[in-house]
Amino acid sequence: MAPKGNDVIVSNRKLETILSMKGGKGEASYANNSQAQAIHARSMLHLLRETLDGVQLKPPSDEVPFAVADLGCSCGNNTLYIVDVIIKHITKRYEASGYEPPEFSAFFSDLPSNDFNTLFQLLPPIGSSMEECLASDNHRSYFAAAVPGSFYRRLFPTRSIDFFHSAFSLHWLSQVPESVLDKRSGAYNKGKVFIHGANEQAANAYKKQFQTDLAAFLRSRSKEMRRGGSMFLVCLGRTSADPTDQGGAGLLFGTHFQDAWNDLVQEGLVSSEKRDAFNIPVYASSLQDFRDVVEANGSFTINKLEVFKGGSPLVVDQPDDATEVGRALANSSRSVAGVLVDAHIGDQLSEELFKRVERRGTTHAKELIEQLQFFHIVASLSLA
Repeated sequence: MAPKGNDVIVSNRKLETILSMKGGKGEASYANNSQAQAIHARSMLHLLRETLDGVQLKPPSDEVPFAVADLGCSCGNNTLYIVDVIIKHITKRYEASGYEPPEFSAFFSDLPSNDFNTLFQLLPPIGSSMEECLASDNHRSYFAAAVPGSFYRRLFPTRSIDFFHSAFSLHWLSQVPESVLDKRSGAYNKGKVFIHGANEQAANAYKKQFQTDLAAFLRSRSKEMRRGGSMFLVCLGRTSADPTDQGGAGLLFGTHFQDAWNDLVQEGLVSSEKRDAFNIPVYASSLQDFRDVVEANGSFTINKLEVFKGGSPLVVDQPDDATEVGRALANSSRSVAGVLVDAHIGDQLSEELFKRVERRGTTHAKELIEQLQFFHIVASLSLA
């Protein structure tokens, strides 16, 4: 008898109670499969520092900590590295201005389902002095706290945060558009588990959801940011004007991941209805999509908005080793979408699905190495 998945359908539950990157420290965990994000983040550090140079410094006599918030922090070292970069850069700006640096607060925010335990186990101890922290990578120079909740709603008190950072998170939607899962709708994404290659109505439903979500994000941050503060945002982007062409995300989720679902259907392990009730809640925005929402909101000045070539999400030691490439594809997709798959079809069938992703990745290894490239929207914003 074919193994059966559970009866949980992700679309019928609040996504934010389920969604998280794969926790823990196992082979398919986000902590062990976020090297590509680290590489991409480091390649954008000059843009981050440009944004930090525009933040208005407050006189230390105010005795108010400089507050940094990382939204969508997940559970690996990347968020700790970036917060450290931010605080050290602001510290150097204070020192260059002849001021004693203030105290710093860093808020790590993600959905309640995030593995905060793993994140804070990686957190270095706080140093006894700023000099000690600047001289050592083994100490931190800030007070840390977790803030669980959706960044599409308010998370912080009014005018309390000096700098917001969010990388590789805003392409995750607050929900799969309801019409995409409705058999009666023209936007019904029949036979697919992602927007890539979908019909125009399904694509427009995803686009509208992205616009609604980004508008909610900006409304919340406009209330929480202090005057003189800034925000640095990075999310998946695309170079095509056509939202059904999701670029690198399309190649990741719209081909081999999609084919793996079809394999389960053809083998009788999952019904076609069960497959069609699953969609990845991700939208790679175009530059114009993003700009339209920011300008309609009106609360922020755009200092920089561009599409940045990030590179491949697959980090492998031996690109010619097809087996390693296949394993990297399976672990990469599982680290970001595995929790949703587990919730939808159960752990046993989820294991079968990602085995097929790995098998297909191995078969198409050369194509993946040559063609799988991500583009990112990079936005530097300040209060208008």
